[in-house]
Amino acid sequence: MTNNNDQGVPATAAKPAPGAMSRIRNYFLTGLIVAGPVAVTLWLIWWFVTWVDNLVRPFIPVTYRPETYLPVHIPGLGLIIAFVALTLLGFLTANLVGRKLVDLGERLLSRMPIVRPIYRTAKQIFQTLFSSSGSSFRRVGLVEFPSPGMWSLVFLTQSPSTEISARLPATEHVSAFMPCTPNPTTGFFFYVPRRDVIDLDITVEAAMQLLMSAGIIQPGGEGQKEKLAALAQTARAAQAARTPETTAAK
Repeated sequence: MTNNNDQGVPATAAKPAPGAMSRIRNYFLTGLIVAGPVAVTLWLIWWFVTWVDNLVRPFIPVTYRPETYLPVHIPGLGLIIAFVALTLLGFLTANLVGRKLVDLGERLLSRMPIVRPIYRTAKQIFQTLFSSSGSSFRRVGLVEFPSPGMWSLVFLTQSPSTEISARLPATEHVSAFMPCTPNPTTGFFFYVPRRDVIDLDITVEAAMQLLMSAGIIQPGGEGQKEKLAALAQTARAAQAARTPETTAAK
């Protein structure tokens, strides 16, 4: 009886080829991996454009709507109008007259008991998020939560104000937001001692992907795959080099 090793053929060469069902399954999963992200991205874009159109359409007279003269509905008109209106509003606000009108509107809102705190909070959030000099979610860290030995991702924001720092223990604290998985728009906000935070050298986008995927997409995963592939290639080369020596010895 002839042995594959006696002929100098590695044992891995006798591995049977995958069947037809296995190849079809692999092709289907490959197509799903390629088409899935594209479909989700297009759906989110379509949802956003439709949402903006539904908000702006009631303010457009019927005679100026494209669907009044065309047999099909053309999406995106509301998005274009909203972009132009916001750009024009920013241009007017940068001028003296626009600033005076904005100040007048803010003074009116500041006199309304219920509207005042909502407006001030929303204004501070938008200024922090969209300001080029803001410090919102600039760092990612780990805190020991909810129990010893368990660690959670947090986004570090600004330091607590003077009024809050005066009532906290005499140590440096940072503001931390711990989002939930898979919906990072909800979570917990707390002040934590700076010494209890472990800084991570990853971007906010990578941390968001980690949270939304529930740990499936790990930061630096692509680099780890490349390292494993290189180690596997080295092992295969070493095995191929040892095979002729083993055959010659026999």
